[in-house]
Amino acid sequence: MNVIFMGTPEFAVPSLEKLHENGYNIQLVVTQPDKPYGRGKKLKKSEVKQKAEELGIDILQPDKIKKEENLEILKSYNPDVIVVVAFGQILSKEILDIPKYGCINVHASLLPKLRGAAPLNWSIINGDKKSGVTTMKMDVGLDTGDMLLKSEIEIDDEMNVGYLHDQLMIQGAELLIETLKKLEKNEIVPIKQKHNLSSYAPMINKNNSKINWNENVESIHNLIRGLSPWPTAYFRYEDKNIKVYKSSYIKEKTDYEEGYIIKTVNEGIYVVAKNGIVVIKEFQMPGKKRMSIESYLRGNKFPEKIILK
Repeated sequence: MNVIFMGTPEFAVPSLEKLHENGYNIQLVVTQPDKPYGRGKKLKKSEVKQKAEELGIDILQPDKIKKEENLEILKSYNPDVIVVVAFGQILSKEILDIPKYGCINVHASLLPKLRGAAPLNWSIINGDKKSGVTTMKMDVGLDTGDMLLKSEIEIDDEMNVGYLHDQLMIQGAELLIETLKKLEKNEIVPIKQKHNLSSYAPMINKNNSKINWNENVESIHNLIRGLSPWPTAYFRYEDKNIKVYKSSYIKEKTDYEEGYIIKTVNEGIYVVAKNGIVVIKEFQMPGKKRMSIESYLRGNKFPEKIILK
């Protein structure tokens, strides 16, 4: 089977590797252009580009895949399938219609739930008890195409988005190979999504990653683990953003105002929330490394009996 692969971040790399390991003829890898990174603003290759170079596969890095010249390049390969895993650009109908088996997407949610840009984060932020990956035959809508296969994973109260990401990128790669094999044998009956059951996973920004101490403790804990280790939840202290990586919570009533720091001890910073206490266990001060509260307190102090806003 001749394959064009479209992907950009680390999440897509195992899928590219699995295609190569299983003998698929990867004709071309399409990934986002190199982007400035770090203080020096040096151009950084995407993780998919790095892997494609390692495997010796031709690479295309369009600023806009929809341009006519890029459409002609894709047509020239006459692929049987275009595999799309976190590519980062919308495909036109002209591109979707090129391959025999269509464009197959590996999406990091159990569709139709959590369409959009950040399904991994929002699955945990929303307190879901399970997540997974779905292979889908793409159409012109945003993650609205017919579903092919699914693979699920249970989410416990301690799992963060980093762990979920690492598990699902492996499951997604395995599900992709199973999907392609069954498509070739005509063993999959596509299932249309029930659009009334869909939900949206928007991009994470500064507004929806700031901790609101007026929320209940479960919601704050879910926000923290849903954004850990990236892009991280944060709270404000002395006009600075303090990133939070790990927490726990205690459900009990207190007489203190939300945001009040009851105590700061080795076990964590105890902050009052709507229906209990959030215990911050790992954080990062501006310009410093991520560390446990216990490690931080060995050489520093953090206040207590103040109110965080």
